[in-house]
Amino acid sequence: MRSNELSSLAGVTTRTLRHYHQIGVLDEPPRSANGYRQYDVHDLIRVLRIRQLAALGVSLDRMPSLLEDATADAPEMLEQLDTELTTEIERLCSRRTLVAQLRAQPMSPDLPLELAPLLAAVMGQSSSNIERMDRDQTVLLAHLADRDGMASLTALYERLSHPELLPSLIESTSAFSRLGEHTTDDELDTLVTHFVDTFATVIEAHSDISASLDSRGATGLFDEYTATTLNATQRRALVATVERLEAREPRGAN
Repeated sequence: MRSNELSSLAGVTTRTLRHYHQIGVLDEPPRSANGYRQYDVHDLIRVLRIRQLAALGVSLDRMPSLLEDATADAPEMLEQLDTELTTEIERLCSRRTLVAQLRAQPMSPDLPLELAPLLAAVMGQSSSNIERMDRDQTVLLAHLADRDGMASLTALYERLSHPELLPSLIESTSAFSRLGEHTTDDELDTLVTHFVDTFATVIEAHSDISASLDSRGATGLFDEYTATTLNATQRRALVATVERLEAREPRGAN
C-alpha cells in the first residue's frame, strides 16, 4: 500500500508518517519502480502501536525500545506517566479554580489574580489611558517582583482596595487622569500633597517592594514606560510625588 492508503487506514496524515521516519520510530519501506514507498500490514500495525503509545503520553524518543519489547521497561514507564498525569491534573485543577474566580468577578484575565481586584474596583473611574497604564504596570510589577516582593505587593494592593482608602485612591487617580497643559501649578501641588498625605504611610509600610524591583532594573523600565505613556504634566506630578515621598522623615525619626 502507498503512504496515503496507510495514513488513511491508521488515522494519521502522510506528514506524520514522514515525521515517524525522520525520528526513527518507523523504518522507511522500499520504493517501487515509480518511486512510491510501499508499505505492508506490518507497517500498519507498527503505526497503530505508535498511536496507542502516543495516546498514553509516551514521548517519541522512548518509543523505539517499547516497540521492540513492549514489556521491557513498561512498569517504570507507566509509573512515570502516572506521576506526570497526576501533576498535570493538579495543574489543570488549579487553573480551573483561577478561571472560576475570574468568572465570579469582573477581572481582566491577563492580570495576576492576586492583584486584579484593585484594578477591577477602580475600573471606569479615570481615563482609558490611565486604566491601561495601571493594568500594564501591574503586569510588569508582578513579573519583576521576587517571591517576597510579590507577597508585599499583594498586601499593598489589598490595603489600597480597602473601603477606607479606595475612595481616596479613585479620587486621586481620576484627578491624575485629568492633568494636562491647562493644569495650574497650584492644582498640581494640591493633588501631589493630597496623595502623599493619604498614602505615604501605606507605601512606606511596603517599602521592601522597591528592593525586590531594583535588583531587576525596574526603574529604567518604568521610566521608559511613563515617558511614552504620560503627558508632560502627569510626568511632573509623578516626579514631584516621588520627591515628596523620598523627602519624608523615616518613620520613628526624631
